[in-house]
Formats: sequence, C-alpha cells, structure tokens
Amino acid sequence: MKAVLDTNVLVAAMRSPRGASARLVVGALRGELSLLANVALFVEYEAVMTRADHLRAARTTRARLLRVLDDLAQIVVPVEKSFSWRPQLADADDEMVLEAAINGLADALITFETLTFREAARRFGIATMTPREACARLPA
Repeated sequence: MKAVLDTNVLVAAMRSPRGASARLVVGALRGELSLLANVALFVEYEAVMTRADHLRAARTTRARLLRVLDDLAQIVVPVEKSFSWRPQLADADDEMVLEAAINGLADALITFETLTFREAARRFGIATMTPREACARLPA
C-alpha cells in the first residue's frame, strides 16, 4: 500500500509507541507499506514533531526525534508536485497532505481527521483511513 501520513499520525506515533500510528511507522521501516511525502509535508513533520510539548509528552529529545525523521527520510518515496490541486479543502494547512497523496498516486491517506479529507480524496480515488484501519491492512 502506498500511503501518505497526516502529521497527526506521526505525532501520535511518537507520543504512544505501542499504538496503531507507531505500528504504521514501524511497518514502513520494515517495508510493509510505502510512505509518500513531498518536501513541504516532511518539513511540516519536523516543525510539528519537534515542538517542546510533543517532545515532553513523548519523553524524548530533539536529537533523538531528528534521528527518527532521518530514518523516515531514507525510506519515504519523494513526491514531486506535478500539479497543484488547490483548493480542495476548507483548511489550507491540510492541502499539502492531500496534494502529496494525489501527486504520489497514493492508495491511502492515513489521518485521524478522515472526515476532513474523505470527499476530496475520494474524487481522486484515494481511500482515507485511520491508523487502526490502515494497520488492519498490514501483514500480520
């Protein structure tokens, strides 16, 4: 499965290492799914995940988190912005997530905000699912 992770999924993964979001990250690192991202989305991952409140909640340091992001950067399939599909969503901040999914020909957009993306993603043949739903599609 080729998937784009919304930033909220990566934040959940760092805050709860035994949850479905963390399972997706581990699955990606093991090659069980392909993660897609464009530069703007990956920059957002770093900007949000290195916020002091997230680091405290995850009981980690910026340096350790940056190493995890480096590992992810090694496996992420880069998505080029071949066409801008904006505007599709009510929140402009969510557009880069959808755009990465569309331009990357993703099978799924994984998020905790499925209703935000569902209609627009469906128009492009992309499934929206929660981390738990996505985990059900990974190899056992």
